Amino acid sequence: MEPLIQFLTSVDHQAPDYTIRALGLSLLLSFVLGQLIAWTYSRTHSGLSYSRSFTQSLVLMTIVVSLVMFVIGNNIITAFGLIGALALIRFRNVMKDTRDTVFVFFSLVLGMAAGSQRYTAAIVGSVVLVFIVFYMHLTAFGSVGRYDGHLTCRINSSLEEQREIFFTVLRRFCRSFHQVSSRQGTDYAEYVFQVRLRDHQRGREMSQELNHVEGVDDVILVLHDEFAEI
Repeated sequence: MEPLIQFLTSVDHQAPDYTIRALGLSLLLSFVLGQLIAWTYSRTHSGLSYSRSFTQSLVLMTIVVSLVMFVIGNNIITAFGLIGALALIRFRNVMKDTRDTVFVFFSLVLGMAAGSQRYTAAIVGSVVLVFIVFYMHLTAFGSVGRYDGHLTCRINSSLEEQREIFFTVLRRFCRSFHQVSSRQGTDYAEYVFQVRLRDHQRGREMSQELNHVEGVDDVILVLHDEFAEI
């Protein structure tokens, strides 16, 4: 690792080298970092608009921009020529998610860094972004919902012991729960709870176990759509 860091540091302090070797290194780094960004995008994507072609475009865009930067070099005339050529291309694809725009922009920046042979900035920036993206994904950063859904049920008012069993099952499957409303009948009481599950995959198991408790009927668990806040 130390020799690699020394090599990248020495390259960053040198004047840009427009040789085949430098071009190959820039394109290779663009390909690797582009794959890292695309893999991060696909692993943390939680919307309904996932596109394989968009994920592949992140890799290709990084490589193309790196090549463009290498072609431009220090030539202003070439830079204006490429700007004019790109102005003829009209992109009509509308981003459905602002998060996609961030990944597109970062792919452009990575390509610019690799193409201008600022390898350390490209590598460090990629690592930092990947860490932040996974942190936000694993911690559900930005979510406002405290509970996972609602549980409705009917409980026989005369079976107090069964009520305790009901709440024992709830505590076993839920991190927390909160009674939202109740309606008293002649023999039964209808309740609505907000629940936060310990494991989303065991919601059906909890409903089945509650339905088997004597005096408890019509147990219905409705979980919030995980895409509702996207």
